[in-house]
Amino acid sequence: MWRLARLDRLRTARMSLRRRVALALRSGEHVDQLKDHWWWRPGWRHGKHFYACHFTFTDQPALHDLVAAYQRSLSDIDGLDLIPQRWLHLTTHEIGPMDSIDESSAERLRQVVGGLLAGVDAPAVTFRRPVVRSEAVYLRAEPAEGIAEVREAIREAVASVLGPGRLGESGSIRPHVSIAYSNRAQPAAPIVDRLRRVEAEPVTLSLRHVDLLEYHRDQQMYEWTRSSPIAIGR
Repeated sequence: MWRLARLDRLRTARMSLRRRVALALRSGEHVDQLKDHWWWRPGWRHGKHFYACHFTFTDQPALHDLVAAYQRSLSDIDGLDLIPQRWLHLTTHEIGPMDSIDESSAERLRQVVGGLLAGVDAPAVTFRRPVVRSEAVYLRAEPAEGIAEVREAIREAVASVLGPGRLGESGSIRPHVSIAYSNRAQPAAPIVDRLRRVEAEPVTLSLRHVDLLEYHRDQQMYEWTRSSPIAIGR
C-alpha cells in the first residue's frame, strides 16, 4: 500500500512540474523554441577580432557557483554550449572591429571611459533564476538602471573618441549573463524542466569594473585575447 501511495505522490509531483513548465512557457518568461546562436552576423567572419566594453567575472566566485549549479542540470543536453567560467560576461557595448580602430585610439578610449566611470556609482545587481531565450539560457542582472548608467558613460566616450557613427542604435538594455548558447533549433521545454529542478540562492554583486576587451568567436564561444579592467566608482 505504501508503495502505491509513494507512486501516486511521484506522479503528482511530475504532473505539477509539467504544469509549472507549461505555465512558464505560456507566460512569456521563456521562449517555446530556441535557434542556433552561431550564425554569422553582418560584418563577422572567422578570424575577425573586435573591441567591446563588457563586464567580466573572473573575481566573482559566488556567481561562478550559481552558474555551475544550473549548468550541471544542463550538462547532457547536446544542443547547448555551456559557457566556461573564464568566458562569462555581461554584454554592455560593442565598439567595432579591431582592424578599423588603431591602438592609440583604443588607448585613448580606455582613458576617457575611465574618466567618465570614475563619476558613476558601481552597480549592485542580483542574479536569480535563468530564463530560456531564443538563442541562449541566461541570468538576468537586476535592476538594470546601474548597468544602463555605465553603458551610457561608455557610449559617451565612444562618441567623443571615435565619433557618433560608432554608436549604432542605443535601444533598451536587458542586462544578463548567459550560461549556455543554443547551437541548433530545439524546443525549450526540456531545458526549462531541468532548470526548475535546481535549488540555488540568488547572488548579489557589486560590479566595480568593466573591461575593454579584444575578442573573437572563432571557436563557437566568445573569447578574449586581451582584457583591460576599467574601475567604476566615486
